[in-house]
Amino acid sequence: MNFFRPKPIPPGPGQESVWDYPRPAKLEDTDRRLRIIFNGVTLADTRNGKRVLETSHPPTYYIPGEDIKLEYLVETSRRTMCEWKGVCVYYDVVVGDQKVPNAAWCYVQPTPDFVDIRDCYSFYASLMDECYVDDELVQAQTGDFYGGWITKDIVGPFKGGAGTMGW
Repeated sequence: MNFFRPKPIPPGPGQESVWDYPRPAKLEDTDRRLRIIFNGVTLADTRNGKRVLETSHPPTYYIPGEDIKLEYLVETSRRTMCEWKGVCVYYDVVVGDQKVPNAAWCYVQPTPDFVDIRDCYSFYASLMDECYVDDELVQAQTGDFYGGWITKDIVGPFKGGAGTMGW
């Protein structure tokens, strides 16, 4: 059987390759400024974020609830389970007359290795108007399954949804 194995892009100075990230995933703190804007409202702004790193994926950023305008999040019935991170609950983002279903999520029952993301939320960058790491507008990871945020300091190729990179 012939499996497709992507060729990692060599990182330049100040860059990280997602192919150097671990599997299983790991969690780390970040003091980079994370901001999320939707329908003219800054939903989140923090320098106390977390990021999850996993082989072949751009980082997924998590923002503490105290740095989010939680009144714009409405819990949905959607639940998922990640073998590494735990049980996850999803939220619609509703700002004014704009609503995006299941645009944010939170691990309400994290595993011991990911307990530090309890009460932190992540957002699909493709569903928001703008998401920033420091002052850089991020590119969303293709497919909206993993929720990674791509910046100029991250190189791939990146695993994504259907039709991306052949895997």
